[in-house]
Amino acid sequence: MTLTGTLVKSTIVAALGGLLFGFDTAVISGTTAGLQSFFSLSEGAKGFTVAIAVIGTVFGALFASIPGDRYGRRDSLRGMAVLYLISAVGCALAWDWYSLLFFRFIGGLGIGGSSVLGPMYIAEISPAKWRGRLVGFFQFNVVAGILVAYLSNFLIRQRHLGAQDWRWMLGVTGLPALFFLLMLFVIPRSPRWLVKKSRLGEARQTLEMIGEENVEAELEDIVKSVDVEHGHGQESLYQAKYGLPIFLAVSIGMFNQLSGINAILYYLNEIFAKAGFSGVSGDKQAVLIGFTNLCFTTLAMTIIDKVGRKTLLLIGSVGCAVALTGVAAIFLSNSHEGLLVWALVLFIASFAFSQGAVIWVYLSEVFPTRVRAQGQSLGSFTHWAMNAIISFSFPILAKKFGGLPFVVFGFMMVTQFVVVLMVYPETKGVTLEDMQKKLGIA
Repeated sequence: MTLTGTLVKSTIVAALGGLLFGFDTAVISGTTAGLQSFFSLSEGAKGFTVAIAVIGTVFGALFASIPGDRYGRRDSLRGMAVLYLISAVGCALAWDWYSLLFFRFIGGLGIGGSSVLGPMYIAEISPAKWRGRLVGFFQFNVVAGILVAYLSNFLIRQRHLGAQDWRWMLGVTGLPALFFLLMLFVIPRSPRWLVKKSRLGEARQTLEMIGEENVEAELEDIVKSVDVEHGHGQESLYQAKYGLPIFLAVSIGMFNQLSGINAILYYLNEIFAKAGFSGVSGDKQAVLIGFTNLCFTTLAMTIIDKVGRKTLLLIGSVGCAVALTGVAAIFLSNSHEGLLVWALVLFIASFAFSQGAVIWVYLSEVFPTRVRAQGQSLGSFTHWAMNAIISFSFPILAKKFGGLPFVVFGFMMVTQFVVVLMVYPETKGVTLEDMQKKLGIA
């Protein structure tokens, strides 16, 4: 199978949801001080302002499988693009704190939904030998969005727009959201979703468009995996036979957030401020963090289908644990603050090289087609639920206990190393249909 224009275009367009996902994740870090001052927020209210979008992602991820199965992955992504657009405009024009919370929640729905539907769509149109890199492009766009957000915050602050510069920071995402919506009208539906709906003619046509060399054999494999011929296209995820995939999805979602990644990304400017950096200096350091994230995600994407998902997770667990230990030591000892940026660079590099590059690929691989939407939603829901808990509690705990949260994050990375080593199967180079046999759920 060759990389056709349709396959490349479809991957890029679906991954644009990741760009918006990453932008919205990181842009809030530059606005927290302004929002706290403008709306006179307590630490708890500030944490809730950050967390409300994450709460939206929880619901978006949890229920994305419903439209994803009913209307298709592509068409449901259009709905997510509309939510992104409404959120951007609404946040820019927010007239009080409650309206800001509402529009951030709407944006969270879009993030959660696209985190399920984007990787799922890409996985279902990708050949096995390139699936890691193609689905990994979604994560590449996530980290590209993070870098763009940090750079955008820096440039907007340089314009000296005053106390309400946060409106520009939150509103500028409307432009890529509109572009994402328009581009979703030029890509085909997922062939596996079409088979699930017994639309075999359309599925065959899509397989031809994306460059499948043996269309009939591939179509036959997909039909068997979905069990369309026997009328079992719809099935509940929550059965004993899916116990291992469920554990894999829930654990990788939990560990991803228990690394502390989004606590650091959301509050990066404040972390630097506590170490003595100014606002503009903190923005510059954030750009460095974002650039590191992008570079190591790119590196991971180039080798994920050669080295494998499990190996990357193991390497990253060690790097994250070491880096987090360093961050904790700096805050607990109130010394060597100049080393903070380098400890965070090591952490981001280790995370991007492992969990960051692997999570959405792995979630899209370990479930059979007939329950993939439900499984992807479960893993993404777990990821965002943990994110909501951590993003809300982090500023409160950090204020009270200093560097202790980073000690906990480091311990969880050690735990992740053990669990991945003992339980996680390798998925590189295995077709989605053969994966069912490997996990004993064919």
